[in-house]
Amino acid sequence: MKNKIFNLLVFFMLFSTEIFAKNSSNHETIILAGGCFWGVEELFQNFEGVIATEVGYSGGFSENPTYETVSTGLTGHAESVKITFDNSKTSLEKILKFFFAIHDPTQLNRQQNDVGSQYRSEIFYFNERQKDQAKNIIEQAEKLKIYKSKIQTKISLASKFYKAEKYHQDYLKNNPNGYTCHYLREEWKF
Repeated sequence: MKNKIFNLLVFFMLFSTEIFAKNSSNHETIILAGGCFWGVEELFQNFEGVIATEVGYSGGFSENPTYETVSTGLTGHAESVKITFDNSKTSLEKILKFFFAIHDPTQLNRQQNDVGSQYRSEIFYFNERQKDQAKNIIEQAEKLKIYKSKIQTKISLASKFYKAEKYHQDYLKNNPNGYTCHYLREEWKF
């Protein structure tokens, strides 16, 4: 009986993540963590083909995290951006290559002045195709020696995404002089 329940849970987990990844015929979702979520969100909001962004917390073990608890580095969560895009206007490959050009994936558990595991570089995938694509992009960047150091970006199955507090959503649109360490680095494009 336990094996049947376990198999059913595994099937549901795999099937449900595929549903969330492909939420309409042309729409796809991926969750990316690349340091402080404000700058990542702002840059992706202006990326052609992106339909929606939402900042939040992913990859941790505590339920219902808040900015204050995630900031301690003790929840296991990373500041993340859930990105929904239209496959007829862009592709996962373009999304991931842009992601690697707007943050430093060689920094372990930090992004510039933001230090801690909550600022790690991580790709949260919803299906095997996304996982394979992420691995291929990292391998391509390493082979081309885009960066001077080894890429530290983790690739993990997406688990529950917790939406961040309202004041974090569209933060840099609402606070145009707010802090960001994210920008497009031409030398990192590939």
